Amino acid sequence: MVFRHLLVPIDFDETSEHALEVAAGIARAFEASITVFHVVDLPPYAYANFGASLPTPDALASLEQHARRALDERLRRLQSSVPSGKAILTTGVPWREIVATAVSIDADLIVIGTQRRRWLEHALIGGVAEKVVRTSPVPVLTVPPRK
Repeated sequence: MVFRHLLVPIDFDETSEHALEVAAGIARAFEASITVFHVVDLPPYAYANFGASLPTPDALASLEQHARRALDERLRRLQSSVPSGKAILTTGVPWREIVATAVSIDADLIVIGTQRRRWLEHALIGGVAEKVVRTSPVPVLTVPPRK
């Protein structure tokens, strides 16, 4: 299989940084492009007496500004070795947005970092990478954390 376009979802932790490095190596080998992708996840805020609510527009704008700056920094570093790199920022449920974006940009491969979770945490909430692997019509390469 020849890879022409890789989607690399990142959340700015060490594991996703490692996944981006792996993807850059693949992109150089195949002369492929990379789209670095971040989803601003909007967990509802819980209030004891009022149920749950979404973040305020100001809080959302602040989250998006911070994410955009961090994403642009990753893109600048990536473009030194993969000039065709680009970045996308969106909001939503991460695993759903990753799969939908992979399809919409016609990605050949998703390169995603995995987290090491304790079994109970994993059983209760699952993992973004696991959900992407289970639902994606696009091949997925999972990259474990560095040892």
